[in-house]
Amino acid sequence: MPTTETSLPPWRQRATHRQWLKGQAEALFAFFEKRSFNPKGGFFELDRAGRPLNPDNAVRGLHGSARMVHCYAIGSLLGRPGSDPIVDHGMQYIWNNHRDAKHGGYFWTLDDNGPRDGRKQGYGHAFVLLASSSAKLVGHPLADRMLADVTELLETKFWEERFGAIAEEFNADWSPISDYHGQNSNMHLTEALMAAFEATGERSYLDKAERVADLVIHCRAAENGYRVAEHFDGEWVLDKTYKGDEMFRPPGTTPGHWLEWSRLILQLWALGGKKHDWMPVASEALFAQAIAIGWDKARGGFYYNLDWNDAPDLPHKLWWPATEGIGAASFLSDHRPSAFHEQWYRTIWDVIAKNFLDEDVGGWREELTAHMQPSFKLFAGKGDIYHALHACLVPLYPSESSITRAILNAKGN
Repeated sequence: MPTTETSLPPWRQRATHRQWLKGQAEALFAFFEKRSFNPKGGFFELDRAGRPLNPDNAVRGLHGSARMVHCYAIGSLLGRPGSDPIVDHGMQYIWNNHRDAKHGGYFWTLDDNGPRDGRKQGYGHAFVLLASSSAKLVGHPLADRMLADVTELLETKFWEERFGAIAEEFNADWSPISDYHGQNSNMHLTEALMAAFEATGERSYLDKAERVADLVIHCRAAENGYRVAEHFDGEWVLDKTYKGDEMFRPPGTTPGHWLEWSRLILQLWALGGKKHDWMPVASEALFAQAIAIGWDKARGGFYYNLDWNDAPDLPHKLWWPATEGIGAASFLSDHRPSAFHEQWYRTIWDVIAKNFLDEDVGGWREELTAHMQPSFKLFAGKGDIYHALHACLVPLYPSESSITRAILNAKGN
């Protein structure tokens, strides 16, 4: 790996790099804007060529609907024309279709005929909290109602005070499914709780985020050498034998989540007044571990998941761990500046630019094989703007808040 040239400023301070990041963000906005829009409601996932998957009766996931609202709320804050109609389209679909008018809560997946999977997932409800918080910042008329609704659901249905985290899932009628607990839903809840705190100023959101981080990172990850454990039983005891859905609950550990937590922990530390000394220590350790055992030293890219011997389980390289590496390196470069963090910021972008950017079709390739060739084992094409957009925009702003709040603080610049 080449050494970092110290006589020049970091990439994030260079005008040409910043212009390149803005150009990549705009390309993502433009790629998903019209292709994803489903005139029947909600949004299409896209195939490898950017065409709608199953256009005659597309399945809409709750997290996908909410992520589009969040991302185009970012576009609205930036002053990007065409963003507000997409926010409205998504908010209307979440409120009028995903929301369960009988039992309350939000269905996991829908098609044109109604619920396909009626479960109430903590993961999905976390993203509803994120979407409504972001929509509130751009003044959407449904935002306050949705924010209040999902906040009450999280408090009364999901939150488990004795653990300081949420339950994983319920049936449509709120009957329990299992005693499984997962860190992934709680990680995204932490992100959403911080966004809700920034949108409302209500400290209770931040308090819950700190409780989750303390359990998942300060306790469980630290116990395992800053490998973020994913799967737990009803008492939050680690279950190393668990095997679930490869996309949302892969076995073993997932280095991309170590990187995601590395950034979120620093954001939480900053929002909380930098009181918890363990947080920046944990952030550095999570990033260092992801580089040390999660990065393919021969070909580049982060392995999707590892077994408990630190060997690749599914050696495919997905786009989102790389994007989270960018976010983590950017935050660490602000709060714990070092040549190590700067060099890895550049190295990860080099791998993204060479392998994940689809210059021919547009968008990003979401999945590569171990040998860095396009693959579609887990993802059928290009379903998600969320991770890639954050990678392009996070480095442009101070590392003290979420991207939405940072744009507001910068007055849309």
